Amino acid sequence: MKKCKIEVLKTTFHEDLAKQYGCKNLGKCPMHKVGNIFYGDYSKPEGLCDEAWKAMYQYVLAISHGCDKFYYEDWIDQKGIAICSCNDGIRPVIFKIESTNEQSKINYEPIK
Repeated sequence: MKKCKIEVLKTTFHEDLAKQYGCKNLGKCPMHKVGNIFYGDYSKPEGLCDEAWKAMYQYVLAISHGCDKFYYEDWIDQKGIAICSCNDGIRPVIFKIESTNEQSKINYEPIK
């Protein structure tokens, strides 16, 4: 199993939806900035938003186990890459997930 590099490509904000449904003074996601990089595998990287992880973990797991193309090869043209967003419909963050050559290591002691 290899680690995946997770990079924040874009932070977005749908002002029309925020005006209609959002809390007062809502803006772009405060958790992530363009250029933030995380490394993930079987568990959520430290500092990555829980909702973002829920939206991307299946791609991270697939890529970390060697999957290099998704769906019917009609989504991403580059091998070992997925582009996804978090679950926030008002201020979604866009992530690039890509394979690395770094081997994953379990950093905890399993309970026996």
